[in-house]
Amino acid sequence: MKEKYIYPENITENFDIANFHIKYCLSFIKKYLKGDILEVGAGCGSFTRNYLDEKFTSVTLTEKDKENFLKLSEKYKENEKVKVINELIYDINHQYNAILYLHVLEHIKDDKKEINEAIRKLKKNGYLIIMVPAHQKIYSNLDKEVGHFRRYEADFFKQDMKFMKLVNFKYLDSTGYLLYKLNSFVFRTEKSPTKFKIFIWDKFFTPLSLIFDFILMYKFGKCILAIYKKD
Repeated sequence: MKEKYIYPENITENFDIANFHIKYCLSFIKKYLKGDILEVGAGCGSFTRNYLDEKFTSVTLTEKDKENFLKLSEKYKENEKVKVINELIYDINHQYNAILYLHVLEHIKDDKKEINEAIRKLKKNGYLIIMVPAHQKIYSNLDKEVGHFRRYEADFFKQDMKFMKLVNFKYLDSTGYLLYKLNSFVFRTEKSPTKFKIFIWDKFFTPLSLIFDFILMYKFGKCILAIYKKD
């Protein structure tokens, strides 16, 4: 049975305004992007528009949500280097220099099967770039409502993967962790974060995370960034 990606349609649109967070995360990722790129579950293109560069040979965006797929297709119809497809990674017959899962893997029930398939679709010396929510202990009703099967611990990424070497591992968004925990306690039945809350977190708390993440040496935060290189 092929995997499904589960998330409410409005989540990607609300998150689209978190430009500070998106650019902050990409600042650790961009140096690994070259050649042929595959972004799995691109949503409405929040990350894509911030890393897209003419230096790439090609960029393939997968998106199973019909509305987001149509929006991406329309947005990049004039860009010959960008291909938007409504397919799962199992259906793709191509290899890439970098494959990205940016706030996507937690929406996939069989995440290990997905990762193994992604490894098969990587070229030699290619990079698998994964960003996910951290700390299962703060899994809340909000996680469930937005389609998260889980949050992640460091051990998941620091175990051996066939043909892969972990070249970068970081926790990010330290102040966001405290904000999320407080929000989950106060708004226990919340089904999705509002644009206002995302705006406050992005514009006021994320700049603080830049400072505290550095002070804490990227060892504590709301998100995990793991980057692997294929041998």
